[in-house]
Amino acid sequence: MLTALILTAALQTADLRPDLGWMAGYWLSCEPGREVSETWTDPRHGLMTGMNVTVRTGRAGFELSRIAPVSRSADAPYAYFAQPEGQPATVFPVVESAPNRVVFGLETHDFPQRIVYQRDGDDLHARIEGEIDGQMRTVRWHFRKAELNSRCPA
Repeated sequence: MLTALILTAALQTADLRPDLGWMAGYWLSCEPGREVSETWTDPRHGLMTGMNVTVRTGRAGFELSRIAPVSRSADAPYAYFAQPEGQPATVFPVVESAPNRVVFGLETHDFPQRIVYQRDGDDLHARIEGEIDGQMRTVRWHFRKAELNSRCPA
């Protein structure tokens, strides 16, 4: 019950149509054994499109995404539409926002239930989190702003 009240209060105070221009650009994460690039367009009439490419152990994977209103209503809140590997879109509405930070959430989804982006200068921190088999799981990425199509050093 307390969690529901906290979530309701957060939804009432969050800007559900935040300016996410701070996410636009080409972002690169270089970690041992994993290279991830993420590209976001600048917002245009409430629409941003994104593409993620992950290279790990000689394989490449992708996700197509968009951030857009959940309906055609002029005041509809924004959501993150995730399409990993071309699957049908899963819609994660904005549940929290602040300058240079946004949280998308869908408690009924298997995993993740939350997607978080936060920018600090030329760093973009992203994470997905949620429960799997009753245990909290988190996957994190630390991206750096980079030139389009840059790659990690060999």
